[in-house]
Amino acid sequence: MRSAAPHPAAVTPHRGLITISIMLSTIMQALDTSIANVALPHMQGSLSAAQDQIAWVLTSYIVAAAVATPLTGWLAGRFGRKRLFLVSIVGFTVASLLCGVAQSLTEIVLDRLLQGVFGAALIPLSQAILLDINPRERHASAMAIWGAGIMVAPILGPTLGGWLTDAYNWRWVFLINLPIGVLAFIGVSMFVAETATSRDRPFDLFGFAMLSLGIGALQLMLDRGQQNDWWGATETWVELILCVCGFWVFIVHSATAEHPFVSLALFRDWNFFAGCILMFLIGALLYGTIALFPPLMQDLLGYPVVTTGNILAPRGIGTLFAMAVVGRISGRIDARLILLVGFTLTAYSLLQMTHYSLDMGVWTVIWATIVQGFGLGLVWVPLTAVSFATLPGHLRTEASAFSSLVRNIGGSLGISIGENVLANNFQTNHSWIAEHVNPYNPMLQLPNVRMIWNLHTANGLAALNTEITRQAEMIAYTDVFKLLMVLTVAIIPLLLLLRRNHSHQASPPAALD
Repeated sequence: MRSAAPHPAAVTPHRGLITISIMLSTIMQALDTSIANVALPHMQGSLSAAQDQIAWVLTSYIVAAAVATPLTGWLAGRFGRKRLFLVSIVGFTVASLLCGVAQSLTEIVLDRLLQGVFGAALIPLSQAILLDINPRERHASAMAIWGAGIMVAPILGPTLGGWLTDAYNWRWVFLINLPIGVLAFIGVSMFVAETATSRDRPFDLFGFAMLSLGIGALQLMLDRGQQNDWWGATETWVELILCVCGFWVFIVHSATAEHPFVSLALFRDWNFFAGCILMFLIGALLYGTIALFPPLMQDLLGYPVVTTGNILAPRGIGTLFAMAVVGRISGRIDARLILLVGFTLTAYSLLQMTHYSLDMGVWTVIWATIVQGFGLGLVWVPLTAVSFATLPGHLRTEASAFSSLVRNIGGSLGISIGENVLANNFQTNHSWIAEHVNPYNPMLQLPNVRMIWNLHTANGLAALNTEITRQAEMIAYTDVFKLLMVLTVAIIPLLLLLRRNHSHQASPPAALD
């Protein structure tokens, strides 16, 4: 049985209400990727969990979402996009309620698994619907709105999570989703049209199993590698072998199967293929940087969690402003030129971060994060629009799911590389600085210095070691920022992979109905 097809984009009724409804669900899901991070210490005490055990509250969600995301395209085609969207909203909201009332670590980990499974489809479905209800010349404006939710929500997540935890308790980090989920469900059920369903494409169980094996093993390796001392642990090697085998068998199977799990037609579109490569790298930049700032501000510089969130919030403002600008100029200026400006600003902001020090003021951080937010905002919208510009409409849902998948994998990889470089460079820097601590160093013989860092007293040595640790850690942070800056500069030549779309003449984007 086939459902009614959605309205053509040019005559879609209630476009504004549809946009609001699906963006509520998008923001709800995007917030949950980071909102729980700052509440982990409070959860740990409340649930009597060890530090390595409480980390599963984050890991379970990430792994479940990563494995379930590729299912979105097939499920939407088989059961209808609206039905899948409504089931996902209900499941995610109920799972959030269960997380909020969980009484044990086992309960909350299982509930977070459910959150990840049901939330996986929300972002790709929202992107596909926004593209469908808007004509091509308005795709940039639509993606500016969608990108604002995707990029700003994870940035503001720690701020909101810190405030809820501090003002109420950690359970409200999850319970806040309930009213949002109810409003999103009402809006989608009333205004979103159902898409046609088809049973022509069978479910490729073997392909899905191999892809899930590769994704799951990779996520576990990246999430637990630092805790397991990376290559010194048998678990890391087992996960690496499973990851390589899973992806390799999936690729070979997809190239030979009659109905592969991921449609090969996606990768025949050059702009989409190149866009996925760039989206993977952007995920590493975005999430790699986001993950570094809370421990830098709280653990090293000593700012309270709420203050840290307030300092980092302007980054989201920079992103919103950039998306408003790019939504207006897209179609008039070559998207590759906008991307070049965006990556250049991002690289410049990371260059500013390499000059961070222990005695810097908050405005040094705020300025760099605003510039970075603006730069990434300039990147997100045109890249998304170009990637989907030449894709047939029936592939958009599956393409959105795959694009979200590669971005999230890139984010996990960026976080893991950043944390690994930070840990290794900290040890190296600490040893290098400590080499200069000896009775023959004239700087340590100055009267004012000896009053604090006296090599001949226990208190003096302890104070000196504390300062060496702080300096070594700050240098390690700037080393990671330097690495991310080099990665950003290296991405710029890849913009040549994108081809300008001449299939239509873009007109200035109009406001939402």
